[in-house]
Amino acid sequence: MTTPGQSSTPQEQYADRSYRSPAALAAGVLLLALAAWLGGDAVVRGEAHTKLTAVAGLLFVVPLVVAFTLRPLVRAGADRLVVRNPFRTITLPWAAVADLRASFSSEVFTADGTKYQLWSIPVSLRQRKKANRKAQRAAGGAVGRHYELHPGTSTGGGTEVPRATADRSLDELRELRERGAGREGAQGGPVVKWAYEVLVPCVVGAVALAVLVAL
Repeated sequence: MTTPGQSSTPQEQYADRSYRSPAALAAGVLLLALAAWLGGDAVVRGEAHTKLTAVAGLLFVVPLVVAFTLRPLVRAGADRLVVRNPFRTITLPWAAVADLRASFSSEVFTADGTKYQLWSIPVSLRQRKKANRKAQRAAGGAVGRHYELHPGTSTGGGTEVPRATADRSLDELRELRERGAGREGAQGGPVVKWAYEVLVPCVVGAVALAVLVAL
């Protein structure tokens, strides 16, 4: 970690950075605990049909909870951006990244206009408005009413303008893209892989649950 006034080493500049949502992780753990409690009770105490229904329900629900809470991750390195969303993993060499934006959600755009959402970097409009109000007060009203302030903006007295968490994260990703886009290892196109480890048990659980409920 560098301090102001010190230059970063190449290793520090290109070290992998990971982004997750702490709120999503906490919610995922709580939901999994609730599912284990309710499902486990049904499996232990229920009759045969109830046990099978509980198992099918868990097989359907648990992967979904994991997919939307624990699985999302953004990892950025020297050569590429890896976006792990609920049902897909997208690998984007920096040369293939055209833009990164955060309006109502965080998104990455490729050169051909394809858009991928960054699930692990949620946008909080409330946090952004709060940061913007602080910036306006710090600047004595000089900062306009804009949700997105440009990175590096100063209040005029050397104080950095406050930024919402999602905006700070995208600032870092843009900086990594600018540094890495010209690297030899950062060339190529996007690679998309489906998360079959999530989709398959969900489908099996859904089919089994539908059959058991129908019976």
